[in-house]
Amino acid sequence: MLALMGNSKTKTIIITGHSIGGATASLCALWLLSYLQHISSSVSVLCITFGSPMLGNTSFSHAILKQRWAGNFCHVVSNHDIMPRLLFAPITPYTAQLNLLLHFWRLSTAAPAFGKLAVPVSDQHQELFNVVMSSLDAATQDGKGSEILFHPFGSYLFVSSEGAVCVDSSTAVIKMMHLMFTSGSPCSSIEDHLKYGDYVKKLSLQFLNHKNSMQGDIPDSSYEAGLELAVQSSGLANQESAKECLKLTRRMGPSPTMNAAMLPIKLSKIVPYRTEIQWYKSWCDQQVDQMGYYDLFKRRRNTSKKMAMKVNMNRHKLARFWNDVIEMWERNELPHDLAVREKWVNASHFYKLLVEPLDIAEYYGKGMHTTKGHYLQHGRERRYEIFDRWWKDGIAAAAEENNERRSTFASLTQDSCFWARVEEARDWLNSVRSESDTSKLAVLWDNIEKFEKYAVELINNKEVSEDVLAKNSSYSAWVDDLKGLRELRAKVKRFPHNFNPFLDGEVIP
Repeated sequence: MLALMGNSKTKTIIITGHSIGGATASLCALWLLSYLQHISSSVSVLCITFGSPMLGNTSFSHAILKQRWAGNFCHVVSNHDIMPRLLFAPITPYTAQLNLLLHFWRLSTAAPAFGKLAVPVSDQHQELFNVVMSSLDAATQDGKGSEILFHPFGSYLFVSSEGAVCVDSSTAVIKMMHLMFTSGSPCSSIEDHLKYGDYVKKLSLQFLNHKNSMQGDIPDSSYEAGLELAVQSSGLANQESAKECLKLTRRMGPSPTMNAAMLPIKLSKIVPYRTEIQWYKSWCDQQVDQMGYYDLFKRRRNTSKKMAMKVNMNRHKLARFWNDVIEMWERNELPHDLAVREKWVNASHFYKLLVEPLDIAEYYGKGMHTTKGHYLQHGRERRYEIFDRWWKDGIAAAAEENNERRSTFASLTQDSCFWARVEEARDWLNSVRSESDTSKLAVLWDNIEKFEKYAVELINNKEVSEDVLAKNSSYSAWVDDLKGLRELRAKVKRFPHNFNPFLDGEVIP
């Protein structure tokens, strides 16, 4: 698999599986999606399962939706197959019957002639069928769907001898599983698990022949015509409840495209807040105390306190807007490709570079790091992590290819977490002064030197704004402290006998 992903010619990976192999295929696809996201690969993944049992609970399904991976899964389910429906029921008391079924299916798959002999329906299998039926019935009752242990995710393609219908609403999936199962029998529920090859072949022929299965009068409304065709394809053409079930899949409210069209209007309303923050940054950079944007907001002296309060309000308004955008995107209320659209990637990235330093200043200014821990590990908002991924997956790669060396300092520091790293580096310096354990001291100095190298590289590449190098900024103060500590360290090495009272690890001024 890793070799396949490493091949530059690989564009799409398709994983399939039948029965329990379908669940294994889903787990493999989830691992693959997570790995590809981690390495920012453009390879797409599609998982197609046939008669696969359920895999996870409601939280598991919601997590897949939040990652926007549901569209990568298509579960093919025949109208009577018991396997995809088994885990709606408490099957522990029926382990013996289930093992017999699995053994029968395995033998039938290996030797198709065996499956044509006789389906092993006994009183116990009849009981298992009834338990699954009653559990499905309970799961489809109002308010009961959330109580089921296993929950569907992805798209479900329900196939029958009449055709197929695709559903992606979990509520509708459960209802369709119930409705189609009620028209079956214990015998057909076992046989259907072995017929996916026949269903796929028949669907392929229908598609190739462009068969129109609409029977009777065609409704005037395109929606009603599509609904009627879907019900007929499910094999439940005479059940009004099937039509009501499929109506659940109809999207309520504005479409993702319409929501995306409205977003620029909402964005234009918050632009003045962003502009005021930009003006505040310019004002801070011009002050005679030479502290800069970050430190002036962090300390909020009387001369700028009123202005900083206004900026703080704007900071919260911008955060509310971007949190709403992320929530809509994760609920599939915005187009899937929003995260790669240049306009929105650039807008979110600019917001992050401008405002996150203020979030960091607020975090350390109020001393939250003393109770929660440092910002990067314990205080960073989730929206910034999402915007990091948008930038990394979208424009960053292209920007690096076309990158020209800067001739002037950036208007905004290109690492939005730079000040959080400065605060951690200050903490390391303070720890060096009091630490006596040589192994811990070595780790601290290693961290300090790595940050120093990183900061110098940013400055040399002019990827920081001028406020970083302001005379009285936190970074300049850290550089001065580091210089003093190194001079003292050098003196200790040259004249150790003069510093014996301080070498017991108590204090180095």
